[in-house]
Amino acid sequence: MANSKIIVVEGAQGAGKTTITDYLRYSIKHTNLYRLSGISDSTKTGLEKSKKMYEDLLEYIEKMENLNINLLFDRTFFTEENYCRLGFKEYSFSEVYNKLLKKFNELDFEIYYITLYLEDENLFEERLKRDGKVEPAYAKFSSQSSINQQRVYLQMAEEIKEKYKNIHVYNIENSKPLEETKTQLKEILNF
Repeated sequence: MANSKIIVVEGAQGAGKTTITDYLRYSIKHTNLYRLSGISDSTKTGLEKSKKMYEDLLEYIEKMENLNINLLFDRTFFTEENYCRLGFKEYSFSEVYNKLLKKFNELDFEIYYITLYLEDENLFEERLKRDGKVEPAYAKFSSQSSINQQRVYLQMAEEIKEKYKNIHVYNIENSKPLEETKTQLKEILNF
């Protein structure tokens, strides 16, 4: 029986993942935060690198089952699938993604998949201008790119909700005041 949580936070560039994952890390006891960036190789050799990286990650997570440690991820293999669906990579990740997702669903954790999104898509323009925003070399981000990415994340969330009953899927609108988002997360994650 699961005694720990896995919380995956995904969302487009500018949706607020860093702010929210930092908040969760320091608010939920015994929580480790992992901030992943994926593989920068967008050629077909990147597929094998990504596959190995995420298979190894799931093996590591499996070893952490029932240790009373919560695992919090700012991006995982869901990002790789999103980027591939949008054509940022020269390969399809879907076959690997589906295998990873099936294994992820079977982990002995209470599993949460949270997509942060902005209802007013015009807000991406402002959020992407802030200092220190990291941009992958293979994916030049603009507000339109973030909008496209957001739409794919929301589609993916619906697919996961429909097919994987062990994964609690939540879409959280993140342009409201931060305290409202924090309250919503406390209710969802029960802390």
